[in-house]
Amino acid sequence: MQRLRVFESISVDGYFTDARGDMSWAHAGREDPEFADWVGSNARSRGALLFGRKTYQMMEAYWPTPLAMQQMPVVAKGMNAAAKFVVSRTIQPTWSNTQLLKGDLIEAVRALKASGGPGITLLGSGSVATQLGEAGLVDEYQFVIVPVALGGGRTVFTKPCKLRLLDQRAFRCGNLVLTYGAA
Repeated sequence: MQRLRVFESISVDGYFTDARGDMSWAHAGREDPEFADWVGSNARSRGALLFGRKTYQMMEAYWPTPLAMQQMPVVAKGMNAAAKFVVSRTIQPTWSNTQLLKGDLIEAVRALKASGGPGITLLGSGSVATQLGEAGLVDEYQFVIVPVALGGGRTVFTKPCKLRLLDQRAFRCGNLVLTYGAA
């Protein structure tokens, strides 16, 4: 059984988007070579990636481009090479190595987890993360806590969820990576 990890950048007050749905705050600001190396090593993890439609469209618009290869070559190479799955009722994926998950979200992800492999990481895709968490399909949450308070927005959790800390790492840029297991 493959493990499912949710990866989200969140504000210190727990939001993955601000009240207007903007996420640009998560990637603005401080350069940190150590954090960049950590991001690059994550991109080389060899696991499959899972996206909701909106996140998929943002990723597809950037990672296969020459600009991505110039700005973040290690991450771009990993993103483009990875097996990818997208949850959508309205698009047909065109990014290399991408398959559409059809039917009921919960059943499709349950079948994907049962298919075996090195693991699956859901990137962003807050509403998908919420649904999969509430269905008990998330094994791990990895949050990049960005040192900004938004004062409102959207959160991954809409119901109480008990978690246990598995790992933590602080970076000079102020980002903190916390990895939690589902309790």
